[in-house]
Amino acid sequence: MDESLRDARTLVIQLRDRISDLIRQEGLKPGDKMPTEAQLTGRFKISRAAVREALKLLEQDDLIYVEHGRGRFVSAIAAVQVDRPITAFESVTEMTRHYGYKPVNRVLSISEEEPDAGLQARLRLEATDRVIRIERLRFEEAVPILYCIDYVPRALIPGALDETDWSGSLLSLLDHHKKRPRMSSAQVTAVMLPDEVIDRHDLASFGPALLITETCYTVTGIPVIYAIDYHRGSHFSFSLVRK
Repeated sequence: MDESLRDARTLVIQLRDRISDLIRQEGLKPGDKMPTEAQLTGRFKISRAAVREALKLLEQDDLIYVEHGRGRFVSAIAAVQVDRPITAFESVTEMTRHYGYKPVNRVLSISEEEPDAGLQARLRLEATDRVIRIERLRFEEAVPILYCIDYVPRALIPGALDETDWSGSLLSLLDHHKKRPRMSSAQVTAVMLPDEVIDRHDLASFGPALLITETCYTVTGIPVIYAIDYHRGSHFSFSLVRK
């Protein structure tokens, strides 16, 4: 895809999110009329074509609906507020901060490895490709609250592994290399930490965990991360809207 088309798509997605935020900030209720395209164009200082495309995305998500001849209106689903929706895509660092935590990240190990067949399929790798494996713990006031393993195609991050700071947001790091993910396909399971992880890192007190495994994609659909995240059950909960 042409770079300009990718940039335009990203801009429209960002605008969709800003208009969605506007609905909440303005306290618009189901049935309330949306601002017009001209009003949104003036508010966000952006082209009318981009506004129109962003509104189409909101309509596809059932957040707004159209009555021909009358305009666009806020739907019931837009008024449903959920705390930390499980569908929100964000870095683990951002997510923990939204919970009010001030996480301290500890890098447990960094390695370059040969991916197994499952990882090759998830990240669409060739047999000769390599991956970077990043193993980390997140702490809140010395309490371990997240155990994470991330796999990234080696080709995406050039240079020596020890020259990169792995303690921060992996999404931001990939953004620096022009490969920031924008979406993911995820599975959620209630589990205990693996015994060997508990023994190796002294995590007997971790307790039940919410395991989220996800493959993260760029806006053009390129897989760039396979993540395995164990959320400490006593510290995290997620909500969802069903429609």
